[in-house]
Amino acid sequence: MVKKTENKSATGGQVLLAHGGGGQLSDQLIREHIIPRFRNNTLAELADAAKLNLDSQKICFTTDSYVVKPLFFTGGDIGKLAVCGTLNDLAVSGARPVAISLALIIEEGFPFDSLDKILDSIAVNAAENNVAIVTGDTKTVEAGAADEIFINTAGIGVRLEGIELGFDKIDVGDKVILSGTIADHGMTIMSHREDIGFKTQLKSDCAVLANLTRTLLTQTTGVKFMRDPTRGGLAATLNEITKQTSLSIITSEADIPINPTVQAAADMLGFDVLNIANEGKFVAVVAPEAAEECIKICHNHPLGKNAAIIGEVVKTNDVPLVEMTTKIGGKRIVQMPYGRELPRIC
Repeated sequence: MVKKTENKSATGGQVLLAHGGGGQLSDQLIREHIIPRFRNNTLAELADAAKLNLDSQKICFTTDSYVVKPLFFTGGDIGKLAVCGTLNDLAVSGARPVAISLALIIEEGFPFDSLDKILDSIAVNAAENNVAIVTGDTKTVEAGAADEIFINTAGIGVRLEGIELGFDKIDVGDKVILSGTIADHGMTIMSHREDIGFKTQLKSDCAVLANLTRTLLTQTTGVKFMRDPTRGGLAATLNEITKQTSLSIITSEADIPINPTVQAAADMLGFDVLNIANEGKFVAVVAPEAAEECIKICHNHPLGKNAAIIGEVVKTNDVPLVEMTTKIGGKRIVQMPYGRELPRIC
């Protein structure tokens, strides 16, 4: 019997429930759409687990899932977001990303053209950052059981030699650095959902920070803690620091970089930019004597050109809190967001 190969006329150009059944169509989906884009010796084995040879026993390991809506947006797509988000979790942990896994949950009827665009985006962004897709999984669900496609990843990175980051390193007097403008990603997603156009187009900040964080960590000393302010935005990250350290943070609204168009969009839609997700920024807490050197390093990198010192860690008088001086000279307590202002933002 001649083995039939998948073609768009046979499947209607869409993913079928049978593509997740483990049979011939599953094999064709993997071999015709996935393997050619991520080809490497480890993945080519199609084993139940990837065999990795790492140059260190000290690693960082992370996992994440992506359900962003819409799937395609200005500055990225769910595929790029999956790579950037996973690698950034490793980067701000003081690691050099090495490999990621890729699991797809695809709704029956999802167009192969869209799937291929997403897979191409994953391949490009992984290759640009010298990271291999080494293992994965594909499942299909009935129409209506999901929303087109969901992605799950796991990432492994090798910890940079001599780098130890953590809440326990933070002390009174340390400076808080933000690597660039806030809320770009979240407001871009919202503008697409609401079909709102602006004179200056909003664009997601979705980007891999690993090169910048590695440069910062290896070319200077004094970096004590890093975190990427994704869901919950800058407000959630700063409050997490105060909660974990029992110290407080003072910050100034005027020092926080923000794109004026993003601010206008947030004001129009009633959102607080401090609570909006970012996908290409980090918050760092550094020793005061290292702050200016860290800013200089950031400014010499495309992803850090708008970096700024936005605050300082201070002693807590009563309960740990984040206090902001507003642009008009008032005081505001920046609270931990109660819930997600924007669901399915990543």
